[in-house]
Amino acid sequence: MEIKVLGSSSKGNAYLVTGGRTSLLLDAGLSYNELQKKSNFKLSGIDGCLITHEHGDHSKAVSKLLGRGTACYMSTGTAEALNVKADPFCYQVTDKTFEVGRAKVKAFKTIHDAAEPIGFYISLNQDKLLYMTDTAYSKFTFKGLTHILVECNFAGDIIDRNVMQGVVPVKLRKRIQETHFSLDNVKSFLIANDLSKVKEIWLCHLSDANSDAERFKREIEEISGRPVYIAEA
Repeated sequence: MEIKVLGSSSKGNAYLVTGGRTSLLLDAGLSYNELQKKSNFKLSGIDGCLITHEHGDHSKAVSKLLGRGTACYMSTGTAEALNVKADPFCYQVTDKTFEVGRAKVKAFKTIHDAAEPIGFYISLNQDKLLYMTDTAYSKFTFKGLTHILVECNFAGDIIDRNVMQGVVPVKLRKRIQETHFSLDNVKSFLIANDLSKVKEIWLCHLSDANSDAERFKREIEEISGRPVYIAEA
């Protein structure tokens, strides 16, 4: 399994996952043209696009993808929020296991200020990938993971310092803490899961102001014992 980062920030999130003959786009938070360029014009060959929620930095290109006949998988709430529920290429998958190409995908609920946000547990060949972003915490644990692509948006001490310095408003801190995965929560999540088969961990959607990529990489490597990469594009 290969993970290619097309975008990973509040400006736009999208990841291309390939394994054997199957290719998936995880979120589509860039313009269609940007996705085309950053994927080396491979969008026509993807088997489908998995959308976590309706916020623009994850769904910007959905309409264009659907218009070009690309199957897009999302929750009913997300489809309604994006006004694409009736589109013939929009598949509603909340709490369902479904197939995209040769991949088997299980959708699960996440915690975010969106209509019906979800994450994805993807089985492809012998690999199992977890994609979880824009969530305050996880209600679930997962078996047999080989790849983890998970949000690590902020650290509590960094955002507290930014509030004290007037960089981040108090209300914004509250919203971030209630809707995004912190460094401490990522650590707790990893401790709760069996990492014995994990080959790599990708940390995505780091906040520009409230994160420290080098520190996050170091601390997650220390706690997991696995190679850690920062999703940048």
